[in-house]
Amino acid sequence: MSHSPVHRAGNAPVTIKLKQGEVYAWCACGRSSNQPFCDGSHVGTGLDPLVFEAESDDEVQLCTCKFTATPPICDGSHCDIEQDG
Repeated sequence: MSHSPVHRAGNAPVTIKLKQGEVYAWCACGRSSNQPFCDGSHVGTGLDPLVFEAESDDEVQLCTCKFTATPPICDGSHCDIEQDG
């Protein structure tokens, strides 16, 4: 089954403080207005958020370009993607 295209939501990661045991839903489609987290905008796209539980209290950089090979963590892919404009 195919899905709608993934949208680039930003040009740099967002630093987030995760809390151990908390469940997070990272936006994988790029449509959420609550980046980098899901707000339900993916409904009908065939794309789903990546839901994960923080294993420890940690500060991480979550991807907003949506092309990381290590979702939800930024791997620097935003540096390799041609900038719009």
